[in-house]
Amino acid sequence: MKKKILLGLGLAAIMALSACGGSAQDVSGDKSQTEKHYPLTIQNYTKVEGGTTWDKKDQKFDKAPERIMANTRPAAELLLNLGLGDKIVGVGASFGAPDKTVEEEYAKLNILSDSYVGKEVTLGTDPDLVFGRGGLFDNADWGVGTVDSLNEMGINTYVLESSVTGATYDSIYKDIENIGNVFNVEDKAESFIKKLKDQEEKITSNLSSISENKTFAYLHTTDPKELMVYAAHDETFFNDVFHMIKLDNVFKDESAEISIEMLIDADPDVLIIPMWVEEDPANAEKVKEGLYSNPKLSSMKAIKNKQIYAVDYNYMFGYGYNSIDGMELLAKEMYPDLFK
Repeated sequence: MKKKILLGLGLAAIMALSACGGSAQDVSGDKSQTEKHYPLTIQNYTKVEGGTTWDKKDQKFDKAPERIMANTRPAAELLLNLGLGDKIVGVGASFGAPDKTVEEEYAKLNILSDSYVGKEVTLGTDPDLVFGRGGLFDNADWGVGTVDSLNEMGINTYVLESSVTGATYDSIYKDIENIGNVFNVEDKAESFIKKLKDQEEKITSNLSSISENKTFAYLHTTDPKELMVYAAHDETFFNDVFHMIKLDNVFKDESAEISIEMLIDADPDVLIIPMWVEEDPANAEKVKEGLYSNPKLSSMKAIKNKQIYAVDYNYMFGYGYNSIDGMELLAKEMYPDLFK
């Protein structure tokens, strides 16, 4: 809340003159610092259209971008946490669990679609930076355009390191550091990194009494009659995030398609299913009950011990900082006594 204090005319005049002098000095200082900061080169990534291999590619910034298109909700929320909401001109793929701390600011943004958006819609926002999840940098209908094609039009890109094969949750810290550097808001980036690391440390501390990891398998289904096991072999970020709460993907080394028979033979301790907040909240419970009552799965430990858990899709495959929120929620559900 802004407060106005009425002072005597003489004192007001003196303070006004003083403020003007101070303000001019600050602006000059800020300008000088900005000039020293740019041009700035950040090492990032590119891949060929339809490809899966990421190669390093530098992005040069002559100044801080003014018009950012964020290709997913988690990407936009990261920017909001760094105080960059006024620079976001469009958000694609606006689905998934919200970050409550920036939900009010997020609601004011230009939401382009609840689903993935294409290159034409992306360019319609007239961005000078396209930012977010790597898998969406493609010229397909669901893609914002390849890195190279956008760069050729004079548009900078930033592919989240967390969304590139080989990433871990620590890649999030590198992304925040890089964006803090690009926008010259290093203090905010440092503060946000500390907040996340404190949260991670707290989770680790609460689970310190657990000596062994449990195994899990991910079932990509919202219908118990249509079972699909996703090995997530190349999903290094996904696999690392679950390590945070001492869960190990039983199929992380499998590159082949996983059959139901393979799932039963592997017999993981836990089964994870996806959840979308936009759906009927009870749907995940219906899926659980359907799996528990499936006679084909009845011999599995996870079924016998009632160890099926639903996790919001964005917490697993949004490649964002708020994956830690999903893991904390899951840990509290699995080990409620350790989080009292």
